Amino acid sequence: MKASQLKNLLPTPSWEAIPGNGGGEERDQPTMTEPGVDVAPFPFVWSLDRSSDVGRALLAATRRLREAGSDTPQLDSVVLMAHVLGVSKTWLYAHPTRKLAEVEICRYEVLVRRRMCHEPVAYLVGYKSFFGLDITVDRRVLIPRPETELLVERVLSYVKYLIREGRTPRIADVGAGSGAIAVALAVNAPKAFIYATDVSEDALAVAAQNVWRYGLSEQVQLLPGNLLEPLPEAVDVVVANLPYVTSSALPGLPRQIRDYEPALALDGGADGLNTFDALFDALKSPAGQAKLRPGGRIYLEIGAHQGPAVQALAEKALPDASVEVQVDYAGLDRIVVIEL
Repeated sequence: MKASQLKNLLPTPSWEAIPGNGGGEERDQPTMTEPGVDVAPFPFVWSLDRSSDVGRALLAATRRLREAGSDTPQLDSVVLMAHVLGVSKTWLYAHPTRKLAEVEICRYEVLVRRRMCHEPVAYLVGYKSFFGLDITVDRRVLIPRPETELLVERVLSYVKYLIREGRTPRIADVGAGSGAIAVALAVNAPKAFIYATDVSEDALAVAAQNVWRYGLSEQVQLLPGNLLEPLPEAVDVVVANLPYVTSSALPGLPRQIRDYEPALALDGGADGLNTFDALFDALKSPAGQAKLRPGGRIYLEIGAHQGPAVQALAEKALPDASVEVQVDYAGLDRIVVIEL
């Protein structure tokens, strides 16, 4: 399935503007609907004075977000305001006395209320910065993490080596989600070709937006299906950020993760290793072995304490392979590299 077949527009929120009380006190919330999305009633009420300017609105939002438990209330308030006005954060700081129109106030109030309910800022603004790119995201996909940028760095280093050797690398991004990894690799290694697979067609619809956004439809092919099954040919590199959170840990995750991000992209089963087990089972079968070229490499993102367990699984399934656990900048297990 090519990106052009999966184009899908993000739902556009619509807001019903309700006049304020002029004093900044709490009042009934405005109505917000998104096509195809059920939105629960907000447990918070909050409004701005209708004469608010940028500076006053930011101060008021920061205060309420701090009270609601945000770890980054000032940053959240600024990012949301910049999104509403279509300007940069720097512009906001330079124009604190800019008056807000009624429609801007209403849009900002809705976004702040949603953030007070711990909805991730990335979903509120519709994108997340990743590897220097703005990646479109919504609740159908996991939000790209900074830790995954290290995974991209390691894969890129090897892919560029293959290109210098005169090869045209074939890469499989397994469990692609938003397509952040595939897009980052394609943008930074224009001579590589990437297959991006995912069991969720909803996720692939989001990935298609990112492929389209960066003009990569001739370089990235999106394939629905489980793990390596959809690949039409053998590849040089398999890269995967698979679900690795234990099922028992899910209820204890921060609310902005637990209540909003897709469980399918988080839940790794009882020990967090279910999808790794499935991948290694596939790789040790004749059909799976045919998906990876001789001398190929596999790069896996893992949980901070999963290095020994994933290494043991890999060595058992692929006894002739070289397996290495690599740590991140905090010294935590983060990547397993398997060289066949």
